[in-house]
Amino acid sequence: MVQKAVNLLTEAEAREELARLAQAISAANTAYHTLDAPQISDADYDALKLRNAAIEARFPALKRADSPTDQVGGAVAEGFGKVAHRLRMLSLENAFAAEDITDFDDRLRKFLGHLGALDYTAEPKIDGLSLSLRYESGVLVQAATRGDGEVGENVTENARTIADIPHRLTGAPTVLEVRGEVYMAHADFAALNARQSASGDKTFANPRNAAAGSLRQLDARITAARPLRFFAYSWGELSAPLAATQFEAIQRLKALGFQTNPLTILCSGPKEMLAHYLGIEAQRATLGYDIDGVVYKVNDLALQARLGFRSSSPRWAIAHKFPAELAWTELLGIDIQVGRTGALSPVARLRPVTVGGVVVSNATLHNEDYIAGRDSRGQPIRGGKDIRVGDWVQVYRAGDVIPKLADVDLSRRKDGAQPYVFPDRCPECGSPAHREEGDSVRRCTGGLICPAQAVERLKHFVSRGAFDIEGLGAKQVEMFFNDPTLPVRTPADIFTLAARDAANPLQKLKNREGFGDISAAKLFAAIEARRTIPLDRLIFSLGLRHVGEVAASLLARHYSTWDAFEAALANASPGSPDWAELTSINGVGEVMAQSLVDAFQNQGERQAIDALVAQLTVQPVQARGTVDSPVAGLTVVFTGTLEKMTRAEAKARAEALGAKVAGSVSARTDLLVAGPGAGSKARDAERLGVRMIDEDAWLRLIGTA
Repeated sequence: MVQKAVNLLTEAEAREELARLAQAISAANTAYHTLDAPQISDADYDALKLRNAAIEARFPALKRADSPTDQVGGAVAEGFGKVAHRLRMLSLENAFAAEDITDFDDRLRKFLGHLGALDYTAEPKIDGLSLSLRYESGVLVQAATRGDGEVGENVTENARTIADIPHRLTGAPTVLEVRGEVYMAHADFAALNARQSASGDKTFANPRNAAAGSLRQLDARITAARPLRFFAYSWGELSAPLAATQFEAIQRLKALGFQTNPLTILCSGPKEMLAHYLGIEAQRATLGYDIDGVVYKVNDLALQARLGFRSSSPRWAIAHKFPAELAWTELLGIDIQVGRTGALSPVARLRPVTVGGVVVSNATLHNEDYIAGRDSRGQPIRGGKDIRVGDWVQVYRAGDVIPKLADVDLSRRKDGAQPYVFPDRCPECGSPAHREEGDSVRRCTGGLICPAQAVERLKHFVSRGAFDIEGLGAKQVEMFFNDPTLPVRTPADIFTLAARDAANPLQKLKNREGFGDISAAKLFAAIEARRTIPLDRLIFSLGLRHVGEVAASLLARHYSTWDAFEAALANASPGSPDWAELTSINGVGEVMAQSLVDAFQNQGERQAIDALVAQLTVQPVQARGTVDSPVAGLTVVFTGTLEKMTRAEAKARAEALGAKVAGSVSARTDLLVAGPGAGSKARDAERLGVRMIDEDAWLRLIGTA
């Protein structure tokens, strides 16, 4: 075929030619990388790519979202970009017993005020890597890992090499974000490890690790050579609904060309759900791929919308995990590790044993009560059997959960074995280790003078969910902490590192072992890039007891700015308005609130925090999804009896619209929704001049009347 010269093409002809080239190059990529059956020569392939690039250079506005210049065969990426999920990719609540599933069903029906049976879908829980695929006008334009649920890694080029992932869809909504799991079949995993071993390369521990490592290759050609597969099971952003029910939506995804799990069925109530669970468990060893449980989801999508989400998981779904895998081995010793909050954590050192395909040599022992054979209330566990060094112990693990000890074989206990005496002093700094009433953990009282606590807090500070400083990991933290000439003992020291190195008359960082000109410069640049940080990441980075990523996000979205957050904690005390506001945040209880207040009202802690913040620009965090909401940013209190929805549903709906739901009326309250039987809260609202409306007015306000 005689092709028209690029410089003679009209804009319409160029658009048509780019579409033809995209299809031809995509087919060639599939034949070469996925099917191992090339259909054209390398020279012809290169000619197609060159013509495509030339047309794009002349008509840059016509470059397609699936442009071949951005596909496999181009330059190898230097690293993964970040993708902010339009809708969060959440984790699932876990269940481990039949009673948990019955409780789950009861809880949902109570939330909804639903007296009849609920229908659920039940599907195998694939043990792989979560992936989001975004299609626009039927074209795959982006693929991203789950990451932290808010932001994932851009793995678009790698995803395009997976045979189960369509590049184009027919009949799909204009915007369709498909979610599912990347995995590796057992037979493919065995073959891959055989190839790795034959070539002298490192083998993989299990199919999940192999799948995750393969998807995260910077060179997509390596991913293409790995036998990855994909099951679709959910969706994110949509321009139009897929169906009215979960089951029908999955069928729609299948019709669009996605692989969906054939063991997905529709169940009516817990009895049928549990029967399917047992059926899948019986088939587990013969499926040919790894699963670690069954996922149940409310089938009616309208009910899913009413149930909504908690801070980190949907209310309408739960993962029923399979029992943990077990093995017996010898307990060689018990070590005590000191964490960032001063907790003394016992760790079992084991004779290495394979459990569920993973070699285990360490396991958690929880706390001193667990070792002694009792729970936190003093009641016997394991039949009251304690754990002693030299015992033969049963190890269990499930998925990626830290291995634990389940039982002790007293018949193999050695003569003369002594009960373990838990230390009452910190093994790192020698300070007394106290156990507060009601606390199951013994903690070092050394605080900032304890090197173990300081080091662990610094490791947490630079971790992925916190400041995530590239080039400053656990190994480097330990090195700098012990460095006599360029020490890093507090987070603020990190941000003075470059200046102190420049002023250091002795050995420069670039001249030290493990560093050079480039690596030292990169570290300083990475630190500098983190001087601007969102409020939620800053709060999480402080490593305060009881404050994880989810809690940090809740706090940041409530207070929005550092100044507001800091002022509230500096002034809060039980009974004060600031304390009432803090504890009114959904997900923040009195224990967490006290931990926050203690940190901000402790002189040493405050000095360290203030020194850090002085080095930073803290970005405010806005409430999620509040642009078009009439109640966004308002503090709302519900009181009395609600007749058209349960209190839990009303609260969840208000929070989803960006409102702050408080438990008591104060001068900061914007709106009181009062049902029949409203008492003291209504009187407080009237006294303070707070606006009061009834349930019908509330429903009209939020647009659901």
